[in-house]
Amino acid sequence: MEIVIGILSFIATAAKHTFSPIKNHIKHLSNHENQVQTLKNQAESLKDARERVWHSVDAANRNGEEIEHEVDNWLTKVDKKIAEEVEKVMQDEEKAKKKCFIGLCPNFWTRYKLSVKAEEEAKAVAELLEPQAKFDGVSFRAALQGAASVKCFEEFESRKSVLNGIKEALKDASINVIGVHGMGGIGKTTVVKEIARQVKEGKLFDSVVIATVTQTLDVKGIQDQIADLLGLRFEEQSMVGRALRLQERLKKEKKILVVLDDIWAKLDLEEVGIPFGNEREGCKILLTSRDLNVLSSGMDTQKNFAVDLLNEEEAWDLFKKMAGDCVERCDLQAIAIEIAKKCARLPIAIATVARALRNKSLFVWKNALCELKRPASRNVKGVTAGVYSAIELSYNYLESEEVKFTFLLCSFLGHNGLIQDLLKYIIGLGLFHGLHTIEEARNRVLTVVSDLKASCLLLDSYNSERFDIHDVVWYVATSIASRDPRIFALINDDVLKQWPENEAMRNCSAINLTYPDISELSVAPEEMECPLLSFFHMAYEGSVEIPANFFRQTERLKVLDLTGMHFPSLPVSIERLTHLHTLCLSQCALEDIAIVGKLKNLKILSLARSDIEALPQEIAQLTRLTMLDLSRCTRLKIIPPNVLSSLSKLEELYMDNSFVQWEDEVLGKERRNASLEELKHLSHLTTFYAHIPNAQIIPKHLFIESLDRYRILIGDEWEWSRNYEYSRTLKFKL
Repeated sequence: MEIVIGILSFIATAAKHTFSPIKNHIKHLSNHENQVQTLKNQAESLKDARERVWHSVDAANRNGEEIEHEVDNWLTKVDKKIAEEVEKVMQDEEKAKKKCFIGLCPNFWTRYKLSVKAEEEAKAVAELLEPQAKFDGVSFRAALQGAASVKCFEEFESRKSVLNGIKEALKDASINVIGVHGMGGIGKTTVVKEIARQVKEGKLFDSVVIATVTQTLDVKGIQDQIADLLGLRFEEQSMVGRALRLQERLKKEKKILVVLDDIWAKLDLEEVGIPFGNEREGCKILLTSRDLNVLSSGMDTQKNFAVDLLNEEEAWDLFKKMAGDCVERCDLQAIAIEIAKKCARLPIAIATVARALRNKSLFVWKNALCELKRPASRNVKGVTAGVYSAIELSYNYLESEEVKFTFLLCSFLGHNGLIQDLLKYIIGLGLFHGLHTIEEARNRVLTVVSDLKASCLLLDSYNSERFDIHDVVWYVATSIASRDPRIFALINDDVLKQWPENEAMRNCSAINLTYPDISELSVAPEEMECPLLSFFHMAYEGSVEIPANFFRQTERLKVLDLTGMHFPSLPVSIERLTHLHTLCLSQCALEDIAIVGKLKNLKILSLARSDIEALPQEIAQLTRLTMLDLSRCTRLKIIPPNVLSSLSKLEELYMDNSFVQWEDEVLGKERRNASLEELKHLSHLTTFYAHIPNAQIIPKHLFIESLDRYRILIGDEWEWSRNYEYSRTLKFKL
C-alpha cells in the first residue's frame, strides 16, 4: 500500500511541475491583451506619479531648494522605464496584431513574447510606484553660503602674509580665537571674507558663517545673520532661548568657522549663543576690530594680525583698476597719480574716488584734484582729513540731488538696511518723477542702490533684500547730513539735550532720530514748528510720550516713520497730515489706530512686526493706498469684512507670518473677518504674500495669474523664511 501511495505522490508532483509551466505558457498565449492592458494602466499611474513629483520639484527649484538625491534617481529611472521598456512593449503590440500564413493565422510566438514582456514590465512599474508613495518630501533648504566670492579682491603682497598667517593659525589646534585689526577702511572685512572663501574651498571647515557686529550692538541681529546662513529658524522669543538654540545648532557642525566682523567693544559670546571655553571644540572664531585692545583684552584672542596701508605701488594698481584705462593717457596720468596719493593708500578712499572719476573728462579730474587739496569740511573721529575728502568727493559726484538724498536715506537706515524700507520712503517723498507704479519705483530704487554699490558707497549685505554701508562711509554720510541746515539728525546714543531753535526748525525738511539717548520728549515743544518738514523718522525701543499737538504745524509732512515705540493711541495732530503719503509704525505696540483712516492721501501703510490685534474698520477709507504691509503681525486676528476690498488702488499686500483667520464667503451668512474673495476686487494688485491654512476656502480661480510677485503658503503650520530666491512661490502642505 505504501508503495502505491508513493507512486501516486510522485505522479502528482511530476504533473504539477509538468502542467503548471504549460498552463502558464497557455495563459501568455491566450491572455496577452489583458497583460498589455495591465501594463498600460500601471504606466499611466506611473506617469501621473511622475507628474506630481515633477510639480513638487519645480516648485522647490523655484524656491531655491535642493532636490533630494533619491528623488532625482527615481525620476531618472522612471523616465528611462517609460521612454524605453514600456514604449518598446507598446510597439511590439502592433507587431503582435499582424498575422502569419498570408494573414490567416495569428502570430502566436510574437503574442507569447509580448505577454511575457508585458507581465515583467508591469511588475517593474509597480516596484517603481512604491518608493514615490514613501517620499516625505522632494527637497530640502540648503544653508546659505557665508563664504561667497569677494568682489574686487586683490591679493597684494602686503596682504599675502596676513592671509597665510591667518590660515596657519586656523590650522593650529591650540588656537581657537583669532583677531584681525587695522584702521577703518583698511580692508579687514575684505581679508576675512577672502579667508572664509579659501578655507571653505580648501575643506578646512565644513561651514563658514559671517556676521557684522557694528558700533551699535544688536545681539538679536547677530543671531539672525548667523541663523540665516545655517538655515536655522528661531521659535524662541527670549534672547536666552535664542542663544541656547543657536549654540546647540553650532555644536552640530563638526568644523565651523564663525567670523564676527567690526567689533567695537567686548562681546559676550554666550549671550549671542556662540560656543566658547571647553565647549568650543570644532568651532573657531575670527574677529575684526579697529582696536587691538578690544581683541586681545576684551575678546581674549590668542593670535592677532594687523592689516596695514597698501604700499605706493599697490595703491596705484588698485586705483588704475577702479578708474579704468583712461588714467594711462598722457594728459591725465600725472593728475591721476596725484589724486591717488591724496587717497592716502587707504582702499576705501581709493575705491570711492576712482569709481567716481571713472571715464570722466579731463576737466572733471582737475576739479577733483582741487577739491581734494582743500581742507576737509569737518573733523570726524576715526576718519582722516584725506579720507573724509575722498568719500565726500564721491558723494558730490553722484549724478543728481535725488540720488544724493537717497544715499543719505541709506545712511539713516544704517547697517543691513532693508531695501523695502528705502522704497517706502522714496515713494512717500515722490523723490523720482515719472514713476506710476510701485514696481516702477522698486526698479528705480534697485538701480540706484546698484549704482551706489558700484561707486563703493554701499556694500552687499547678508541677503539680497538688504544693503550695507562701511563704517567710514557712514560717518562721512552722517557728517554731510548734519552740515545740511535742512536736516536734523541724532543717531545711536546721541543725547537730545535741547531742541533746536525755532528759526532752524522752520527751514528743516528732514528729521532723523535713530535710537537717541532720550526717555521722553520733554525737551521738545508741544507743537513742532516745521512748516517745510517732509520726512520724520524716530526709532526708539520703549515707551515715549509724544505731545498730542506735536505734528500740528507739520502739514507738509510726506513720510512719518515711528519704529519700535509704545503708545496706546496716536497723537491727535496726525489727522492734520493731509499730505502724508507713507506711514510706518513698524515694531510698535499699538492699540487704537482708527485715526489713520482720516489720512485720505496715504499711499503706503506699514504695521510690520507690530502687535496690533485688530485692523480698524476706518482703514477702508484709505482708497488711495497702494501698499499695505501687515507682515509678521503675529497677533493680528481681525480684519473686518470688506476692508481689503475697499482698497481699490492697492498694488501690494504683505501678510506673511500674520493674519490667518480667513473666512469663506457664503451667501446669506454674515462674516466677521476678511475673505479671499475680496481680493478679486483689487484690479491693481500685483503682489500678495499670505498664509492660507484651509485650502477649502480658496476661491475657484485663485487670482494669482494676475500677480507678478507672490508668496502663498497653503496648509497647516509653515516656517516662513526671509530668504526666497524667486519672486513667485506657491507651496502646499496636504
